[in-house]
Amino acid sequence: MKIPNNIYFVGAGGIGMANLVRYFLSKGCRIAGYDRTSTHLTDALREEGAEIVFEDDPALIPEEMTDKENTLVVYTPAVGDDNKILSRFRELGFSPVKRAAVLGLITADTDGICISGSHGKTTTSSMTAWILEQTPGGCNAFLGGILRNTGSNLMISRGSNYSVIEADEYDRSFHQLHPWLAVVTSTDPDHLDIYGDEAGYLEGFAHFTSLIRPGGFLIMHTGLKLIPRAGKDVKVETYSGHNCSERGDWYADNVRWGIGKLTIDIHGPETQICDVSLGVPVEINIDNSVAAAAAAWHAGASPEEIKKGLETFKGAERRFHIWLDEVADGKTTVIDDYAHSPAEVKASIESVRKLYPGKNISVIFQPHLYTRTRDFAPEFAEALSAADRVIMTEIYPAREKPIDGVDSQMVLKDVKSKNKEFCERKNLLNLIKSSNFEVLMTLGAADLNVLLPDICRIVAINN
Repeated sequence: MKIPNNIYFVGAGGIGMANLVRYFLSKGCRIAGYDRTSTHLTDALREEGAEIVFEDDPALIPEEMTDKENTLVVYTPAVGDDNKILSRFRELGFSPVKRAAVLGLITADTDGICISGSHGKTTTSSMTAWILEQTPGGCNAFLGGILRNTGSNLMISRGSNYSVIEADEYDRSFHQLHPWLAVVTSTDPDHLDIYGDEAGYLEGFAHFTSLIRPGGFLIMHTGLKLIPRAGKDVKVETYSGHNCSERGDWYADNVRWGIGKLTIDIHGPETQICDVSLGVPVEINIDNSVAAAAAAWHAGASPEEIKKGLETFKGAERRFHIWLDEVADGKTTVIDDYAHSPAEVKASIESVRKLYPGKNISVIFQPHLYTRTRDFAPEFAEALSAADRVIMTEIYPAREKPIDGVDSQMVLKDVKSKNKEFCERKNLLNLIKSSNFEVLMTLGAADLNVLLPDICRIVAINN
């Protein structure tokens, strides 16, 4: 694609937008943008050279950015149509484009390794990118989370033609991509405000598989309802973890648990990689590591490079991030996880049960989106019931307006844990001060993470 002189990002601080900001900064473009609030990520982007404002005021658009011939305007679907800055660009005759369209153009001429799924895609794409970073050529990567190994959600290689892309299904964004290799980790229904129902959601993934280039690859988790529509010249393989009823072409076995350690063997049609001690030793990463190994193998990574990548992988921020560990820091373990669907919440709690057997597990859950809470309230209640104590905050609306009758009580009333309560987010720290925990988990895709430094300080004092 022809790279313009100026690019304005509406919603610049979103995790998916941030890697594009960084990419175009690396190309020497002038970058400006707007986001609703200042965060650590927007602070980092500003330090790297982006001009970001936090007031929705068209008067703050740099004059140079009003030149249609030399400026591209990119926006995220999370920004509403009532955004004044976006409206002003349209009044000036601009045709703003979605982030996904730009990502599709950037990656059209590379071998795109596109990782999709209702859950697991951020960790799997980050694992795949970090494995390929162990190879001589490295890779380019546009990730949906900050990779803790690098401190960024963007990786650039001048010598590699591989691009690892987190393929987001929200707003059908992944339909803009051109995969050489696609991974489908899961298809548990989500975003029903976009897809309508489970059938529509599965259709979205089926169309995604039809976009794989001739001669490419599709790697699917076993047991999915998805009926792929990949071309006849696309090689289809399956993968599985160790507890799946159906073994895939790629699978893990010989699972060994130690104190804070998880070791597995990975098998593929033409290779095996033994004694892999996962850098993030939780059960949900067994499946993710098998998918990442398969994708990286097809991209030329050796068994030794795959093993090194998986063992040194530190995880993506907010993906099962252990903030405090009882062994190193005292009596309490504090874990933050981005789990925001029922399946993710269930898997996250189950993983902690196995990692810390016999411990009392407390969960603070902040629901994300009114529509998701409405559509999956019973499933969330069932998943959270696996915890010993459940604390729920109010719903985080993100891009949505409130829906009458939809609140956290829709979930909490059906949670079966004996110890359960509602607490407004603003009162959480006071509640934590008066509590004792063995394992404390903060779950959700909202903003509980910004409280974690204070949470850990309070817990350390209580210890």
